[in-house]
Amino acid sequence: MRLARWSADGTVEEGVIRDDAAVPFGAGRTVADALAAGLDRLDEVAGWADTAAARPLAEVELVVPVDAPTVRDFVAFEEHVEGVTAAVDGASHVAPEWYELPTFYFTNPHTLRADGAVVRPPVSARLDFELEVAAVIGGVDGSDGSDLDVETARRHIVGYTIMNDWSARDVQGREMKVRLGPCKGKDFATSLGPWIVTADELAPYEDADGFLALEVEAWVRGERIGHDLLSNMGWPFAELAAYASRDSRIVPGDVLGSGTAGNGGCLAELWGRTGGLAPEPLRPGDTVVLRVEGIGELRGTVGTPQAPVALPAARTRPRVRSR
Repeated sequence: MRLARWSADGTVEEGVIRDDAAVPFGAGRTVADALAAGLDRLDEVAGWADTAAARPLAEVELVVPVDAPTVRDFVAFEEHVEGVTAAVDGASHVAPEWYELPTFYFTNPHTLRADGAVVRPPVSARLDFELEVAAVIGGVDGSDGSDLDVETARRHIVGYTIMNDWSARDVQGREMKVRLGPCKGKDFATSLGPWIVTADELAPYEDADGFLALEVEAWVRGERIGHDLLSNMGWPFAELAAYASRDSRIVPGDVLGSGTAGNGGCLAELWGRTGGLAPEPLRPGDTVVLRVEGIGELRGTVGTPQAPVALPAARTRPRVRSR
């Protein structure tokens, strides 16, 4: 099943994509309702579709498929870490801590962008994309999403979508020298879409350890520059979800990004391997196309940056301790 949201005649409708038709849910039901129902109730969710109200997919505009409360983005591909550290530090290395447990950061749920959107980046000389797949969390009867074991975490994953974690590498590099972030180097836009493919549809690609052997590709300016298998992640999604819930909670609608695929899943990895800015950074007008087997295609176009409002540098304070 493909869960989706779309704009038609000025209003947003929510439902499923069947063949080449957008079929809304009846009775005002939403994708959020479908996620809350969870993986075990997909047959019930399928019955919500109002086939009489279907319209051709070509006549609607897809919007972001989930109104996510939070977006966590992991860094689960060893090959990506090897390449990006070479680009940033001049030498390829993977910290021993990377192997111990999965690591993620929170990005901005308020700047999610849909398939086909034009993304307005910050002023950057090293604009980049990131080829990712994201798990979308749903409900499980009897679970509040806290401190999950791996099997319960797996049941919380309703489906998967494609994710592009747009990145301004020069901005990101500056702020991470403060040992915090990434912040403004990434929170300007994250593309998700085109829809959510439910986990049962991708079960044939799953191996005995829970990894999804989906082929993923990145195309920039009409050239394929990245190609990998999603199963090259260091941890399967169920383990990422379990870790995200540790001493915390995941709830329906939460998005968990895989992190960037290897073998050209972003430009920075390739810069690290070539020792220069080849392929060249993204520029206004460039279109990035991400393709994932079993899910579809996510497109995004780089828009024109806007000069930021100037802020002063930090003022060194006298550190007096009382008025």
